[in-house]
Amino acid sequence: MASMGRVIAAPPPRSSPDPTATHAAAPVAAAVPQDLALRVLREHLAAVYGAYDASIVVHFGLGAALGAAMYIASPRAWILAWMAAHLLLGLALFLMPRWHAGLPLRQTPLWARRHARTVTLVSLATATAPWLFISRDDLSATSVLTVVIIGSCARAMQLLWPLKPALYGYTLPMMLSLIVALAWQGDGMHLFLSMFSLAYLLFTLRVGRQQHRLLTDSLVLRFENEALATRLGEQIAAAERASIEKTRFLATASHDLRQPLHAIALFGAALENEHPGSRNAQRLMRAVNALGSSLDTMLDVSRLDAGVVEPVLEPVSLDGLFRALNPMFSAQAEQRQLQLRLRASGLWVRSDPRLLHRMLSNLLDNALKYTARGGVSVRARVRRNGDGLGDSVWIEVVDSGIGIAPGQLERVFEEFYQVDNPGRERSHGLGIGLAIVRRLSRLLGHPVQLRSRVGRGTRFRLVLPRCDAQAAPGPWAVRAEAVPAPAVPVPGRILLIDDDAEIRAAMTELLRAHGIDLEAVAGEAEAAALLASGPAPFRALLCDYRLANGDNGLDVGQRLRARFALAAPLMLVTGETAPERLQRVRASGVPVLFKPVEAMALLRALAELAPHGTR
Repeated sequence: MASMGRVIAAPPPRSSPDPTATHAAAPVAAAVPQDLALRVLREHLAAVYGAYDASIVVHFGLGAALGAAMYIASPRAWILAWMAAHLLLGLALFLMPRWHAGLPLRQTPLWARRHARTVTLVSLATATAPWLFISRDDLSATSVLTVVIIGSCARAMQLLWPLKPALYGYTLPMMLSLIVALAWQGDGMHLFLSMFSLAYLLFTLRVGRQQHRLLTDSLVLRFENEALATRLGEQIAAAERASIEKTRFLATASHDLRQPLHAIALFGAALENEHPGSRNAQRLMRAVNALGSSLDTMLDVSRLDAGVVEPVLEPVSLDGLFRALNPMFSAQAEQRQLQLRLRASGLWVRSDPRLLHRMLSNLLDNALKYTARGGVSVRARVRRNGDGLGDSVWIEVVDSGIGIAPGQLERVFEEFYQVDNPGRERSHGLGIGLAIVRRLSRLLGHPVQLRSRVGRGTRFRLVLPRCDAQAAPGPWAVRAEAVPAPAVPVPGRILLIDDDAEIRAAMTELLRAHGIDLEAVAGEAEAAALLASGPAPFRALLCDYRLANGDNGLDVGQRLRARFALAAPLMLVTGETAPERLQRVRASGVPVLFKPVEAMALLRALAELAPHGTR
């Protein structure tokens, strides 16, 4: 049966004889896992049974044609009997159970053995033909039979290479029967045909073994690659889950820390109002501000990960930017007895001035922390581009510090990773500054490059697009960093919704000290009752985002405004830093302050917010 099978056994080791040459169920080689060998075998079984019907038709059709030709040449009853038996065998093969894709994988070797036995039976039935039809006196019949059997074996070779038991089972009975029957005739022509058939058999078996190895290896490689891809996907998914869990943990920890810190900051501000000039109150506020600065750094990472920071690109004067940076870090450099140089260049770049200022601030702060002697310099120069897309400007922050080992060059951009700070010394910060630089470089499209030598120092380089100088430059635009104007007292009533009793008490004491009438409640029900009974208008509605019972201040505030037709504007004051919640707040357009909020910043925000509406 020329195309009855295409089944393979488990692949052999590269340097040992093939163990599958004797049986489809031979033990799987140690180099190939058993499940992998079964999957390879299953692939070949699918191909075999995909051509099952066509194989039967072709094989038994050739047998019927051969029998008809012989009967026409010499009508004999036994030829008809042989043809009938041959066709009945083909019908039985049509009706017998077949392998299909729904069968369990573990049954694959069983079906491979069954197929090998089937093709062996077919070959044994065909092996009777040479003894029935070959005759020394009828060379034409001998030639026809030889061509049919050799052609059938050639066809089978192409389909049975993967499963050598089936290959041998189909090929050997027919071909050996033909070789012996030809040699039995004894004359020169039949002996020649016998030797030719033997040479052909040996050659095709050799080629079959080679093709078996190639087919098996290719399928093993395919499944190994699929397994590697699956494992890689699982590792990527695990890393993504770990990153999400880390972000969620940081957001939760940040929120839980911000709540009491916000209350402390408000009570401290009230204490300063009660005891102006108190050294203890001033020290308390410095400690609170330092902790708040650390939490704000973590908030910056969450906001960047959430995608709520949108750059506003405009022409920026680097000289103006450097002049703003110099007083921020000159005292720190002087305290550490370091030289700080920011060199004027007259260059302009296109960037977001506030975010670029933050990038350079982080780089300068990092350089000064890790430099014990020498100094830090910041310089800018033009880099000519050869692609015709305009010139670039390189801003370089160079220090003479401890340097970074080659294996740590990428790790320094990871969150909380610090070079040479195993004890997590607080003066070196949290280890988030360079992580923010990397995120901002991607957001702005300003590549950051790093070169360093241990003990010799480090150079960070930012690559920015150059732009023309402005004829009438306005003030340098890091407006968020500018020193604020004094707050304006806010008259009227303000409604606060916050489920933390300490924060309600602190906000009430602070704002009333500044002449602001604050009504503080814990949730929506109390706020609704107050709005329904109170005749006096509210000038603003302040809500914490995360409230009790799963409520959030954004939804609560919007429901109250709709229910009572409030014209008073809504503002969120929250310690929430989860990226998905930051995205929702940003999409709402509601202004937000992040805890801990400095007293003056809160009063300024209320002064800007309150005049826009009343109840």
